Amino acid sequence: MTGELPSLLEWFELKDELRTGWVLRGVESPESVAAHAWGVAALCLLYAEPAGVDRETAVTMALLHDLGEARIGDVPMDAPDDESYPSPAEKERTEREAVADLIAPFDDHEELRTRWEEFEAGETPTAAFVGDMDMIDSCLQALAYEREDRYDPDSNLTEYDDLDEFFATAAAEIRTDVGEELFGRIEAAYEAEIGRERQLDP
Repeated sequence: MTGELPSLLEWFELKDELRTGWVLRGVESPESVAAHAWGVAALCLLYAEPAGVDRETAVTMALLHDLGEARIGDVPMDAPDDESYPSPAEKERTEREAVADLIAPFDDHEELRTRWEEFEAGETPTAAFVGDMDMIDSCLQALAYEREDRYDPDSNLTEYDDLDEFFATAAAEIRTDVGEELFGRIEAAYEAEIGRERQLDP
């Protein structure tokens, strides 16, 4: 157990690692990477059965999918091409090394690495489902931030208004029927919320 403590402490750094996408959009008190991983895991717990995938495998994959960020930090999907962030190839290499190191002290490290690699490859039905729940979690969080008025619209760094970009990203990535159904419901609620806001502040 003593040999595992350094890794456990590093795993727990995800509880303080803020999600960069929300930080860049000026969200007040944004969620951590660990909070996001919990959200994805919760969605997997609730929707794995209707999606026709194994619940335990999906939840395990969800909890692991961003583990490498405990060491390399949260690099946004639309990171600018400058020295502030690693290149995609460098990010992939360092993240893979980080995950291997962080799970190495545990008895089932081979199983854990297999699940993380499966998610990264995105080729199995379970990986596709968990990938969708990753997107759905971001959309749900965008809806929550919109309802709570917790972001600065003037800080948006893309061509999209408000938090629309998170829905645009998800729409292009979702691959499962369960994901499509959840996305449609969340997007409709978000659009209704945005519509009300724009009527109040034209």
